[in-house]
Amino acid sequence: MTAYLPQSTIPIFTTVASYREWRQKAFKEGKSVGFVPTMGALHEGHLSLVRRSLTDNDLTVVSIFVNPAQFAPHEDLATYPRTLPTDLKLLEATTTSSDKEIKTPSAVFAPTVKEMYPSGIVLNVSEQKGTFIEVKGYSHQMEGMTRPTFFRGVATVVTKLFNIIQPTHAYFGQKDIQQAFILKRLVRDLLCPHPTPENLHIVPTARDPTDGLALSSRNAYLSPSGRKVADTLRRALLAAEAKWKEGNSTKQECIDAAVAQITQAQERIAKGGLDVQMKLDYIEMNDADDFSVLPSDARPVDRLVILSGALYVDKTRLIDNILLGDTAGLIDA
Repeated sequence: MTAYLPQSTIPIFTTVASYREWRQKAFKEGKSVGFVPTMGALHEGHLSLVRRSLTDNDLTVVSIFVNPAQFAPHEDLATYPRTLPTDLKLLEATTTSSDKEIKTPSAVFAPTVKEMYPSGIVLNVSEQKGTFIEVKGYSHQMEGMTRPTFFRGVATVVTKLFNIIQPTHAYFGQKDIQQAFILKRLVRDLLCPHPTPENLHIVPTARDPTDGLALSSRNAYLSPSGRKVADTLRRALLAAEAKWKEGNSTKQECIDAAVAQITQAQERIAKGGLDVQMKLDYIEMNDADDFSVLPSDARPVDRLVILSGALYVDKTRLIDNILLGDTAGLIDA
């Protein structure tokens, strides 16, 4: 530990060397290690993943690292919430219990940028030096349309974290479904032993119990007025899902149903005088295997489809998705 770290009952490691010493002991003792990677600003979505890891594993490690490589120069790296003291308190209070024991997180890995990027890191991709990971052909669709370098940064930092943490199991939320599917492909293509593809778990999206809003650290940016209409994207996707499940609607008719929900919300905002701006980024339907866009005249077929969208509420960009079809073996119950 270093002097600047908050007090915590959970061991905090800030260097690769100190963590690896701890991990080697777990290897020798034959203990399984679950891993939940985060950028901090923890919420119930993160904590649900932590509880899942606590249930499944002997030990659980949570990383807290705001990764600069997944931010473009114009994005919110400088203002992204950093709440380490609060995060540690939340982790200390997160437990699972059984007949045998009460489990709490075993370690937190909270490295510096220099520790994670020894060759240095700048936000402009054309000026970066060192080693980076790309998953070719799967990073330019969906979220990649708006954030073309995002998955390069995610793939790079997660590869580093897997090399450091060497988890038996790792846990990701369905809210970031493209990210989760890309990482499954990454560990398969790179023949990763820690975790193996089958031990990278995708857990259903954690939602606000009142309106179903997908939990996200960026929800903290929402104004009170913005929070009142933040469930619009969820309602839009549900409208598209209902249309798709009718069985005879085309993809375009489903998208139109979703867009209509957003248009209606914009009209209610204008009539109600709410001090909030709403702008649709995208709503799309993609093949879950290769992320290709479904044709406009596509109808329900026997394959898994990702229905996803992004919506700006003022300057806060909200994302969400629904999987249409059989998710057996892909999404954990």
